[in-house]
Amino acid sequence: MLTEEFRRTGDWLFRWRSYLPVAFLVIAVPAVRDSASRGGAPPGLTAWDLLALLVAFLGLGIRIVAVGHAPAGTSGRNTLEQVARSLNMKGLYSVVRHPLYLGNFLMWLGVSLVPRCWWFTLLTVLIFWLYYERIMFAEEGFLEERFGEDYRRWAAATPAFVPQWRTWVKPDLPFSLKSAIAREYSGLFAVIAVFTLLQAMRGWYARGTLAPDPWTAALFAVGLALYVSVRYLKKNTRVLQAEGR
Repeated sequence: MLTEEFRRTGDWLFRWRSYLPVAFLVIAVPAVRDSASRGGAPPGLTAWDLLALLVAFLGLGIRIVAVGHAPAGTSGRNTLEQVARSLNMKGLYSVVRHPLYLGNFLMWLGVSLVPRCWWFTLLTVLIFWLYYERIMFAEEGFLEERFGEDYRRWAAATPAFVPQWRTWVKPDLPFSLKSAIAREYSGLFAVIAVFTLLQAMRGWYARGTLAPDPWTAALFAVGLALYVSVRYLKKNTRVLQAEGR
């Protein structure tokens, strides 16, 4: 059956979704080269670059709000299998069924704007749609099997991807900054690292230099310092362990 094939494909894509940035960067090379050949690679950090970062950070912000209110065992970055100790139906989950994937979409959309290449942004959106549609299909099948009628009632009242803000329900748990930092610090660094790499590629094809502009270099340095610091705290201390999360 087609539904079973979609489920199997979605489970497989779920396990390998961490490697999607590799494909993104491979496609980005000709996009940056094409943009540079048409004069679409001005030096320095421009208003367009700031817009791209704003879109990407908006997506990250959505993820941070979602995971900051989420209980333990939900809204994680697990890749081996689907995990859900409970069904999230409040907070951002009361307005959209997949807030984390909505956040991912905006993050991908933001960085896809950096090369200033229309076909690259369009291709990124199409790839995301095809890729995550299968993942969402598999995830919803898992949740329906696990939570039954509770899931079906919530899904019937909550849109899958476009938020419906009038149905907002206050989350049960207060926002945990520790939990949000521990879960999303790698996403922050990923956005900054990909942005810096794209800027360096743009400089190479336009001006023959890989050195990013001072603002981009400073952003990368801050992002790297935060990543290393948070990773150390998470792996070697209990500072970022939120009680009950």
